[in-house]
Amino acid sequence: MKRSNFLIALLSFIMLFGAVQLANACTNVLVSRGASADGSVMISYLADSGGFMDPLYFSPAKDHAPGETIDIYEWDTGDFLGSIPQVAHTYRVIGNMNEHQVAIGETTFTGRRELTKPNGILDYGSLMYLALQRATTAREAIKVITDLIDQYGYASTGESFSVADKEEVWLFELIGKGEHGHGAVWVAARVPEGYVTAHANTARIRQIDFNDTQNWMWSKDVVDFAREMNWFSGRDRDFSFADTYAPASCYSRLLCEGRVWSVYRRVAPSANFAADFWRCAEEADPYPLFIKPDKKISNQDMMALVRDHFQDTPYDMTKGFAAGPHGLPYRWRPLGFQLEGDETQYAYERPISQQQTAFSFVAQSRNWLPDEVGGIFWYGVDDTYSTCYMPLYMGMEKAPVSLVTGTIREFDWNSAFWVFNLVSNYAYGLYEPIIGDILKVQKELEDRSVAMTKAVDQAAQFLAKDSPEMLNSYLTDFSVSNAEYVVERWRELGHYIFAKYNDRYIHEFDGDKQSVRGVGYDHEFNRRAVEERPGYYDVKWRKAGEPIH
Repeated sequence: MKRSNFLIALLSFIMLFGAVQLANACTNVLVSRGASADGSVMISYLADSGGFMDPLYFSPAKDHAPGETIDIYEWDTGDFLGSIPQVAHTYRVIGNMNEHQVAIGETTFTGRRELTKPNGILDYGSLMYLALQRATTAREAIKVITDLIDQYGYASTGESFSVADKEEVWLFELIGKGEHGHGAVWVAARVPEGYVTAHANTARIRQIDFNDTQNWMWSKDVVDFAREMNWFSGRDRDFSFADTYAPASCYSRLLCEGRVWSVYRRVAPSANFAADFWRCAEEADPYPLFIKPDKKISNQDMMALVRDHFQDTPYDMTKGFAAGPHGLPYRWRPLGFQLEGDETQYAYERPISQQQTAFSFVAQSRNWLPDEVGGIFWYGVDDTYSTCYMPLYMGMEKAPVSLVTGTIREFDWNSAFWVFNLVSNYAYGLYEPIIGDILKVQKELEDRSVAMTKAVDQAAQFLAKDSPEMLNSYLTDFSVSNAEYVVERWRELGHYIFAKYNDRYIHEFDGDKQSVRGVGYDHEFNRRAVEERPGYYDVKWRKAGEPIH
């Protein structure tokens, strides 16, 4: 095609693709009590967005005076949206979990363009933290969110929320009505006992069981609004929330459903879930909403589930020319592209682990322990594959300084975010050898934390019974000191790998004896270099008149 037409087509593609990209790349895994190894309810959440940093959210419990208001700022942009009345008492919130062991995560699915215009002042981020401040159960959190939207309107696009407490976990999806009405339409499904689910920037709830009001909730007009918009005309039992309000495209399958498939294939390998749906096979069936795992899932299993580059599959991101000479599993943005003279639209895959992750967590809610002890928020910053999760107990009364320090504008060695980013970004240039050093320290520290929490649980239970006034101080001391130990250990790891891989040599020491070897390039990279410039790299005597370049 002509150059001008090519640029127009490329711009249009980037705009279309950008709609998916701006929805971020978040991934949630939801595990019911009956599917977990220890009987806890768990959710994971990855806050993935380029140029985004959000220090650990910490809000102490507080009483509020009559007439007090709270200002609402959009989570993504920081823009002021308005003010709403404050409630008489708000609960302690640490990250995305509160003192009653309620935890919330989200992924943005955007949905129909006709519904993207805000019709209120409450964005999805504000709603999460308002619900955590005001709710004692998952069901109550869903009601807080939907009641607030009914009263003050909705300022975001389509969202899938994970909402958990110490008894149950819910997948909750909603989308605003845009210019076509006030508030939002929504549906929530309780994850059955013994089952798990996942969502990753696409709506996943299809048929609703309108006969089961114990395990399903929905807005009264969830079907009627679709009929008014001429998007659905069938029977209620045939209505699909996802297909109606967020119809899938090939891009959304490729960039989003692949992450659901990656979770499912590892949770239930015996089911042999095919890749055809996320690879855009037209007749492929969607992945089930809920699946039963082959074995019960531990908190460390949850950490492993969000560390994924499609390894051990034909889609392994560390393989092939696009991975470069050192097996890098990341593809720099934008993921979509076209080649000049070629009308085909291309896109790289988008795995669960992302270089632009701001923070992530695994939240554990445990009903057999006091709330201060039962709620553990396993928190990590930066890329999930190379982060280290730190346990923060809900009885904690202050936050680790390194987790609440820093901004996206300026590097700061005192900020955990920047410490972890410096290590991972150095590794991206020489991934295959360096990642092994990182994973070794990651395992050492996470194994240490898991072992220590078992002892802390026991001691905290004695304190809760015999010295309750000491309980919160004890949990604070452990959570803070352990987190700061992890961050300091990561600084040391940074110093170690900078020295070990200086100038892209690998420096190793055995006592006073040093060995040095270059990292070189892999076979595929060398082959491509030779093919690009035939004869140029040949080491041979050249005859008179033979080209030398």
